[in-house]
Amino acid sequence: MKNFEELGISSGLVKGLAELNIVEPTDIQKKVIPLLLAGTSDIVAQAQTGTGKTAAYGLPLLEQMDSNMNSVQGLILCPTRELAQQVAKQLFKFTKYSTPIFTESVYGGEPIDRQISALSRPTHIIVATPGRLIDLVNREAVDLSSVKTVVLDEADEMLSMGFKKELDEILSFLPAIENKWLFSATIPQGIQEINSKHLSKDAERIVVSRNNIVNKKISHQYLVCDETEKLYALELFLKSEHKNRGVIFCKTKAATQKLAKQLIAKNIATDAIHGDMLQKERDKVMRAFKNETLRILVATDIAARGLDISELTFVAHYQLPESDEYYTHRSGRTARAGREGISMCFVNTSEVKILRNYERTLGLKFHQVKKVK
Repeated sequence: MKNFEELGISSGLVKGLAELNIVEPTDIQKKVIPLLLAGTSDIVAQAQTGTGKTAAYGLPLLEQMDSNMNSVQGLILCPTRELAQQVAKQLFKFTKYSTPIFTESVYGGEPIDRQISALSRPTHIIVATPGRLIDLVNREAVDLSSVKTVVLDEADEMLSMGFKKELDEILSFLPAIENKWLFSATIPQGIQEINSKHLSKDAERIVVSRNNIVNKKISHQYLVCDETEKLYALELFLKSEHKNRGVIFCKTKAATQKLAKQLIAKNIATDAIHGDMLQKERDKVMRAFKNETLRILVATDIAARGLDISELTFVAHYQLPESDEYYTHRSGRTARAGREGISMCFVNTSEVKILRNYERTLGLKFHQVKKVK
């Protein structure tokens, strides 16, 4: 079993990782880090969220940076502002005991002038959502002429959010680019097109096998109930979890708001987070949740990406997601950093077949929980 030092990571970064309780490299990290440190130009890595891919690309990227150069040398593209913030935060934590590498995150929903001002300080790595990065380039507020490495994180999600044109544009205007590292949970047609257009023909391909993706510490459970019984069933589940904290997922903004109000009426410290909120409103809710002022967060799937709170004991699926991939993203919010967790689905009789499909496609096993009368 190789540790991070044996993979080639410098001692300062290893010390920062140890403080975050990241000691044993995950499968994707063991496969990817030595390749990227060796100077492999282009790679396509297929790995789900929760497999440790931020460190898999983030550590080699940090090792590449020349802290004496006051220019942007690394670029990470993310689908959502939550993920962009999360990645930038993690890179900052990794470098606590090493040479200062300055990372800035830029994304829509925030005043652009504030981000332009932040980028005027020395910046080595930019973590960005595609639309906001193009806005900054058009305003000549960011210089990407020294960027040697670009990372596409959750590339399939960027495509599904309609960013293909922006990705093509960004990948075409990086003059000094040497390395393109693409990370994606799935490899749909659109990703194959980006690979053939922008990545070298001999790009390394890494796939983390499905068995290694499934977090064995998550207990997947379900309870069959009618729509009229669902709120009461959820209440009983939350009661059984005592003071434990978790995220409840709904499909729509309206459903998250309604459920949050219903739980607040039952004196459960709850708030909702969804895509139509202003950034400052989302930040305020997330702060309250992280500070443990809130016990429950009711969220749409947009919050399944980039939400990393290690003490979450459970996630509940009040409404099932649109796809099995989103089920993985949702359930991956619990049982982080080696802890155990529950992923509980509230389903009607016809939805049980969707869970059977998850069992086949994701290699999971669901356990039915009996209704309390």
